[in-house]
Amino acid sequence: MGGVTSSVAAKFAFFPPNPPSYKISRDEVSGLLKMSDVPHRENVDVLKLPTRRGQEIVAMYVRNPMATMTLLYSHGNAADLGQMYELFVELSVHLRVNLMGYDYSGYGQSTGKPSEYNTYADIEAAYKCLEEQYGVKEEDVVLYGQSVGSGPTVDLAARLPRLRAVVLHSPILSGLRVMYPVKRTYWFDIYKNIDKIGMVNCPVLIMHGTSDEVVDFSHGKQLWELCKEKYEPLWLKGGGHCNLELYPEYIKHLKKFISTVEKGPLPRNSSRRSVDRLDPSRKSTDRPEKSRTSTDRSEKVRSTTERPEKSRNSTDRQDNRTEKARTSTDRREKSRNSIDRFEKSRKSTDHFEKARASIDRGERT
Repeated sequence: MGGVTSSVAAKFAFFPPNPPSYKISRDEVSGLLKMSDVPHRENVDVLKLPTRRGQEIVAMYVRNPMATMTLLYSHGNAADLGQMYELFVELSVHLRVNLMGYDYSGYGQSTGKPSEYNTYADIEAAYKCLEEQYGVKEEDVVLYGQSVGSGPTVDLAARLPRLRAVVLHSPILSGLRVMYPVKRTYWFDIYKNIDKIGMVNCPVLIMHGTSDEVVDFSHGKQLWELCKEKYEPLWLKGGGHCNLELYPEYIKHLKKFISTVEKGPLPRNSSRRSVDRLDPSRKSTDRPEKSRTSTDRSEKVRSTTERPEKSRNSTDRQDNRTEKARTSTDRREKSRNSIDRFEKSRKSTDHFEKARASIDRGERT
């Protein structure tokens, strides 16, 4: 049942560009991998990384000689590395960071199909590469998650006690909450950021547009309220889901955050864990969870004596009772509306060119 439900949820969450915006080939002289349809740069490495779930994902690593920190960027649901390439290069320059971006399984030239669990394995493979191939330390890593990318970002951040910082760009509370205003966490939900953000111990910057038509602004605001180490958020008035980079405030605020955490004290927790030792402790990714009361504020009025549901069957019965009032027509209509909102995010690729110009303007002002 869990696999079926996750597959249905995945149809609303993932829209890999089709066809992919780039191809991968190997240079005959150097033997190095290269991407088509993007300018070649000496400071950009193109990589293929194996994941623990048997996939092979494509990643790119942008080196900055001035960098002391590395940004690990998980992109949104309707883009791939070919479309993000120039933005990644610009962010590396303006933030003075090394930057690794990667394509989820089923995106770009990565193998497999996109799913919640695959994205967790994908970000772990990228992080493992930073540690083993580039010698990056956990305390020098900043995780950056955009939209759906906030899912793997928060999941990994909750399991890295010495992480330097996290950036959440138009994040989601959970997959189900994007489609329906549910007030609790169900076992079949995906990307339960609302239940994990409290386990992140490092500074968190959240940026969200107040007019986001895909993921409501309330998602970012509530996640910020649940953070342990809150950093001044960036609420962009009138900002949508795919255009925050167009605002000069975006690069200014992001640069200020990176500078602040770079100069700040290192994380105090000394119990360092590598990705290889994370798997046994996973509670929210490798097996479905039972329904449980979430951290939604509206749920706090519930009695503390409420008993946990003992099985998936009891969850299903409760769902049936609460959902009987809805007609099947209403459910289909809501699904169509949700698809329409997510379809709008497919049109996000054109804004990257404008975003680079906006970043340049922000730097000059």
